[in-house]
Amino acid sequence: MTSTVAPPPTETDRTAEPGPQGDRRFGLPVATCLVMGNIIGGGIFLLPASVAPFGTISLVAFGVLTLGAIALALVFGRLAHRHPQTGGPYVYARAAFGDFAGFLAAWSYWITTWVSNAALAVAAVGYLTVLVPGIGEHKWSMCLAALAVQWLPALANLAGTRYVGAVQLVSTVLKFAPLLLVAVGGLFFFDPANLGPFQATDQSAVGAVSASAAILLFSYLGVESAAVSAGEVRDPARNVGRATILGTAGAATVYLLGTLAVFGLVAHEKLISSEAPFTDAVNAMFGGTWGGTLVACAAVISMAGALNGWTLLSAQTPYAAAKDGLFPRVFETRKRGVPVVGVIVTVALASALTVYNYTAGSQRVFEVLVLVTTFTATVPYLLSTAAQIYFLASGRSDRVRPGRLVRDAALACLAFGFSMWLVAGSGYAAVYQGVLFLFAGVLVYAVMAAMKQRAAAPPAAR
Repeated sequence: MTSTVAPPPTETDRTAEPGPQGDRRFGLPVATCLVMGNIIGGGIFLLPASVAPFGTISLVAFGVLTLGAIALALVFGRLAHRHPQTGGPYVYARAAFGDFAGFLAAWSYWITTWVSNAALAVAAVGYLTVLVPGIGEHKWSMCLAALAVQWLPALANLAGTRYVGAVQLVSTVLKFAPLLLVAVGGLFFFDPANLGPFQATDQSAVGAVSASAAILLFSYLGVESAAVSAGEVRDPARNVGRATILGTAGAATVYLLGTLAVFGLVAHEKLISSEAPFTDAVNAMFGGTWGGTLVACAAVISMAGALNGWTLLSAQTPYAAAKDGLFPRVFETRKRGVPVVGVIVTVALASALTVYNYTAGSQRVFEVLVLVTTFTATVPYLLSTAAQIYFLASGRSDRVRPGRLVRDAALACLAFGFSMWLVAGSGYAAVYQGVLFLFAGVLVYAVMAAMKQRAAAPPAAR
């Protein structure tokens, strides 16, 4: 095998991928919506009830997670300025540490996207049954609904990045209307008596924060969305960083205000056992029972928007790796700005996992796979933050001012620590299963690296 460290970036490395400017359909607003839409999927509608048993100390965990996510977003912004190409973490890891690290980033991120897509589709069906009760009468009708939820965003992706951006913009606006209704309007109905105890468990304060954070960890996955799709963003060196920071900050604001509002609208004892906390919050604000339908509509729209964005991301990483010979060349196939083979393959894998989930009749298997995504998503985060530390420590800092250098280094170290916390919070079982997924990828890398080496060798040496 040749040297594992890539050469220093050339001027070409610092520019976006070549191609017609008309192919770049994402401006700053749509790129920001892509980040926010991917971070905020369906979890926001369940999170307040999930962390309520720990008490209002869970808001502290939210704050800590928010700081870590913003630090990670700032690091991705700086990395995208340095390498504004499609692929995000894969591009950064490969530029710093060579092909193998880049492949691990691409492989683990790809696993994360299509398993998460299957999870989002299954969760969306739960809300669809509120709107159309007949769907929930048989497992096959639920399975078909989950498949439809996955393939409709895939068709939007296959139509081109222009339609992806349009769907993302519309879904983000629509789903934020009811969320902001509770997050902002709910503060006017806020009753401190509903908050309950600050610390509702016998754990220490640090233990309670860590335990509630473990539940909230998955909620911030997606901060890298604009960086992964940098090749489709206009002026990526400028807009990717801004979109990442704005999208993460916007999602964090909705998370914190929404959770705080629900805590103050629903009595603590009721919130602990609530299956639809936002429904209970809307009912507390206005009375009646129409909140369930409103929240179900918002949840379906939210998940459809998240699936739209994640479907694009699931194809972008293997596309970037295929261009470098680390994924099969078929993933390079691209039409109307979209890696069509990547979209089709990943949605097919997610669909197969969805069918398995319904036919096996065991939710536990599926839940374990979903937990694995928390681990597999942090592998690219760790490699990306380590790449930024490498760039800065090796002197490849683009001649920035000393003050900027210190700030970038501090942010990179903070983001690295945050990523390690994500790994720890995913649990032993998830780490164990995730490592098996990574080792399966090593075999794929061995085959692709051998094929790449044979293709590069002169005929006499073959």
